[in-house]
This record gives sequence, C-alpha cells and structure tokens, in this order.
Amino acid sequence: MPRLCEYCGKKTQFGQQIARRGLAKAKGGVGIKTTGVTKRTYKPNLQRVRADVGGRTTRVRICTKCLKTGCVKKPVLGKKNAKSTTPTI
Repeated sequence: MPRLCEYCGKKTQFGQQIARRGLAKAKGGVGIKTTGVTKRTYKPNLQRVRADVGGRTTRVRICTKCLKTGCVKKPVLGKKNAKSTTPTI
C-alpha cells in the first residue's frame, strides 16, 4: 500500500539535507562551506480514520491537512433511530 492521501493525493517527496560549516562573510567569517549532501524523504502525516464514503462507513488513509480542513465527513456514532430521552410533561 503506497503512502498516499486518498483525497488530495499527497505522497512521499524526495529531497536533500545539506550539511554546512563555517561563519558567514557578513558576520566576519571566511564563508559557509558545504561539507556533505545526504538524500532524504519527506513523508506525509497520514492517519487511518473512519469516514462516510458514498453512504457507507469505510476506513480511509488521509493526511492531517485534509482531516483538519473537513474534506472528510465522519460518521455519526450511536443508534440511527434513537428516540429522544427527554421527559415530556
């Protein structure tokens, strides 16, 4: 199963981590030197949640950004046809 958001399509991205040393020339140094470049991955923060998809409750993997913005409609928990428990006088 790929690490992929089912709503927005966010997936793993690749980049580099650059190691530098030295003091900037503007601060009185001789300049910043690059000492190493390492490949790395940026992974999305995916969560498994229950959501209403097409009228059915299923588990989906979505990123936290979609979860916060309300792209997913979460199911209502409890009995479907529960009557009111407030006493009538």
